[in-house]
Amino acid sequence: MTTTQTAAAVPAAGTGPGTGGQKQSGGVGGTTTLGSGATGASEPAATRGRTSIADTVVVKIAGMAAREIPGVHDMGGGLSRTLGAVRDRVPGGRPNVGRGVKVEVGERQTAIDLDLVVEYGVAITDVARDVRENVIAAVERTTGLEVVEVNVIVNDVHLPEDDDEAAPAETRVA
Repeated sequence: MTTTQTAAAVPAAGTGPGTGGQKQSGGVGGTTTLGSGATGASEPAATRGRTSIADTVVVKIAGMAAREIPGVHDMGGGLSRTLGAVRDRVPGGRPNVGRGVKVEVGERQTAIDLDLVVEYGVAITDVARDVRENVIAAVERTTGLEVVEVNVIVNDVHLPEDDDEAAPAETRVA
């Protein structure tokens, strides 16, 4: 995703027309506030107040949706997958569904980058298309944000013999 595309596609929070939506940054991710929210007893109940969606919510939704597609073996770059494997083996550790997902959230729109590891033998273009469609549908349905782009980066292919690495290797000496 280039800076020019991102700036044009995802307006910076608080800079768009109207009074609705503001972005508050805090910690690792920010929070996007959808709708200006009305106050007062005369307003319909459904419009009283504001709805805020943290960036990590979009990350998790996109990560789960991408992993649902057959042919996606794992997500993230080499180092993040290695650290994730260690984290998964720690008792009480939970898998990180956001690994390999980066989002940029504006007032009403979001852009998503995904790092994938695909299974050997699958058509990468088909997997990328299916991932893109599933992620867009899940994020738009769940959050109400418009997904302007989903960039899929395939950074590795999982080979069947990679599963055999856990098997003990033959020693050359007796």
